[in-house]
Amino acid sequence: MAEQFEGMESRQQIDERLSQRHLTLDEGGYFVIYIEGDRIVAKHFSNVIDARGVAVDPETGKPIPPKAKVVREPVAIYSGRTAKELCVQIFEEGPCPVNLLSHAAYVGREVQRAEWAMVHQLPYVQD
Repeated sequence: MAEQFEGMESRQQIDERLSQRHLTLDEGGYFVIYIEGDRIVAKHFSNVIDARGVAVDPETGKPIPPKAKVVREPVAIYSGRTAKELCVQIFEEGPCPVNLLSHAAYVGREVQRAEWAMVHQLPYVQD
């Protein structure tokens, strides 16, 4: 039985490979997701995508670095005790800040990961 799986990627290898793919950035903005106590928090920030496909701060026109901490005010802050509660707030209540289905899928995966980490009292780091 194990022989049929030889040469197949592990789940971790699949995730690592897919994390390296090109992403089209959402002109609707981006989220910073974290755990605060017994809640999952998603701060939504605006951005503009320039002609090169780079996210820039709409106020300064400067590129937003993907990993560096940037001091900006969020457009909205969402908070929920479960991934479902948070996703309902983001996607179903009021105007949806997400323009791309791929971005919506990413947000759903991330808040689910955050909930799992919170329930199991493990650290959560956004992918």
